[in-house]
Amino acid sequence: MVETPTLLRVLTLQRHWQVYETFRLRFEATANSAAEQENDPRLRGLSVSKRQFERWYGGAVKTRPYPDQCRVLEAMFGFSVVQLLAPAPAASLPAPATAASFVVPPPRPVPVLLPSEQAAVLPAGGPSNSETRFDAGTTELERQVAMAARRALRFTAMAEGSSIGPETLGQIHDEVRRLTVAYPKLALPTLLGDLVEVQDLTFRLLEHGRVKPLQARELYLLAGITSGMLAKASHDLGNPSAAMMQARTAFVCADNADHHAMRAWVRSLQSLISYWAGRPAEAADYADLGQAAAGSVRGTTSVWLACLSARAHALLGDGEATRAAIQRAEDTRAAVQPDDLDGFGGIMTFPEPRQLYYVAEATVHLGEDAALGESQSEAAVAAYRTASEEEWAFGDEAGAQTDLALARLARGEIEGVAEAVRPVLDLPVEQRNFGITSSAQRVHAALPSGGRRATGVAADLREEIEAFTASPTSVLIR
Repeated sequence: MVETPTLLRVLTLQRHWQVYETFRLRFEATANSAAEQENDPRLRGLSVSKRQFERWYGGAVKTRPYPDQCRVLEAMFGFSVVQLLAPAPAASLPAPATAASFVVPPPRPVPVLLPSEQAAVLPAGGPSNSETRFDAGTTELERQVAMAARRALRFTAMAEGSSIGPETLGQIHDEVRRLTVAYPKLALPTLLGDLVEVQDLTFRLLEHGRVKPLQARELYLLAGITSGMLAKASHDLGNPSAAMMQARTAFVCADNADHHAMRAWVRSLQSLISYWAGRPAEAADYADLGQAAAGSVRGTTSVWLACLSARAHALLGDGEATRAAIQRAEDTRAAVQPDDLDGFGGIMTFPEPRQLYYVAEATVHLGEDAALGESQSEAAVAAYRTASEEEWAFGDEAGAQTDLALARLARGEIEGVAEAVRPVLDLPVEQRNFGITSSAQRVHAALPSGGRRATGVAADLREEIEAFTASPTSVLIR
């Protein structure tokens, strides 16, 4: 509590939004409304952490919220952020700003067609049908529609009997595509139950169904994609062992589908898992295996492989191999011909903003040119701020922000570090996956811990990062 409350605190109390969950729902609803009315996908799904809310509400704001948060706050309250964070006038409130013109809808999050069922730790079985988990803001009608759709999918698979028909394959294909598109944009607890159930369905059909050869190839591909997403989910929860187990299953499925691009994509995923597990040499080896498996693959997976190689060799300190891989990524991008994996979209494709992020990360970790690392990181951050809905991913945007923080640290710009990492530290718990918390820990490790430079902003930032990484996404998955 401060002696003179801020305008934001006064207005929050007047609207009865002082409970964090209430404030968060209003914030998310306003962000989603703004995303639609301003045609800006970056605002869709934007949320606020409990720690950030408490800082705003308590008046303990040392740095201005980053631009997208400012836009949402101004839309919520009708005042500029400068006014909101200043002491409230004693006599009367100032006139509202005219910039906020859209109407805030009833508080509820972006609807998901099939909300998650039980969020269970990955390798330990699947979700229980009696333990359906929905987002707190999901309406009763949405619950009924989601459960009916889920029941229809299971019934279709059963009704077509032991011989799998086109309707079953079509529905599974549609559901897998929905999940591939949603994965980079939505928090894992929202999707995990769906992923487990679809994998279980594809496995049961392959194990017990009478499948024609062409149908089997498609079903193995869909099982491989789903297993690949569950490998990524295991990685996001900080379990590299389970992630590799799922990835190996995905590779077996790719082999059974005889799908070269899927083989290469799984090798890419294994390289990513190894990279974040602190095994850069293994990450480089998997990238090499992927390039060998790619053969005539011309989709964006080939670009991903080159970028993964660049990041791995940067951690190994091999500047020549890093630069060669970056150049290979650029050459491959110029020759890309989207394939059927790119057609799934989302996690199955590798858009240009993600390439910029990987190149920036490789340059920053190589550490040969701090100025180049900063400019490349700024380019990656800018690319995600202007990315289309199809290209945007909250995890990769957070990675670009932390790379920018590391690049500024290398140049001694402590204030700039705090500005770069602020959007990451404001992420809600459900989005704090393993890659994001690991990136934040890299910033923490690079911050000065002794002497005059370790005081003030650096000390505050170290404390914030410690609190941030203490509550990863995995605490929600029980």
